Amino acid sequence: MKTSILRFVLLALALGVFILLAQSSRQSKAASADGASQVDELVLANHILTMNGVLDAYGHVSVRSERNADHFFLAQHIPAGTVTRDDIIEYDLDSKQVGGKPRTGYTERFIHGEIYRVRPDVMAVVHCHSPEVIPFTVTNVPLRPMIHMAAFLGGPIPVFEIRNSGGVTDLLIRSPELGQALAKSLADNTAVLLRGHGAVVVAPSLHVVAGRSYYLSVNAKAQQQAILLGGGKVTYLDPGEARKALPQDGYERSWELWKHQMAAK
Repeated sequence: MKTSILRFVLLALALGVFILLAQSSRQSKAASADGASQVDELVLANHILTMNGVLDAYGHVSVRSERNADHFFLAQHIPAGTVTRDDIIEYDLDSKQVGGKPRTGYTERFIHGEIYRVRPDVMAVVHCHSPEVIPFTVTNVPLRPMIHMAAFLGGPIPVFEIRNSGGVTDLLIRSPELGQALAKSLADNTAVLLRGHGAVVVAPSLHVVAGRSYYLSVNAKAQQQAILLGGGKVTYLDPGEARKALPQDGYERSWELWKHQMAAK
């Protein structure tokens, strides 16, 4: 009798261990699949933003990890248009590589780490050097939302003056301290301009940050054209219009078009 009970207990324990291991394996595979999916999307975002002229040989896009909110994914130090899955590096919020063989990261990875640190609502970040945006970084003309697709701008976009934080520099965000100063300048806005350098755009998803980065440049170009036409005041979106136009469709239609265009290449 005692032997039968012991066998039953051991069988039950073995079954319990098997179930736990199976659940752990499924969770691990699911997490791995989620991570792989994010990496694939990030690779695609690099190529889409290059195709649209938002990124060229310089600039970068990142996404916060779905598995660990204190980590983010960013490519190694190469042109965005050449990024593959093997080029993606996982970083912590100190912008230090997590696991894998050591690789050279972008000098300005601190832009991403420091923004993710202070903005838990941000899930994706783009740093670009769009030529249409540069004039608004070096003049007293504020970049403002003029077209409905750029309603996310809200109001005049702040300009980060690196001299106030780093003195005379090469304008690059090369340290955590400069990253922190930039994040402070961004505050709760969706974008910040960098004097003589470019822009940083943030969003709650990778698809949205791709759309915002693209339409930031579209709006900047349209605003310059409107100003050059002269003949009177330029009409911008008022706060109410900007709020109503803000959601768009998450730029999903744009993303699907760009994805299709990339597949057709």
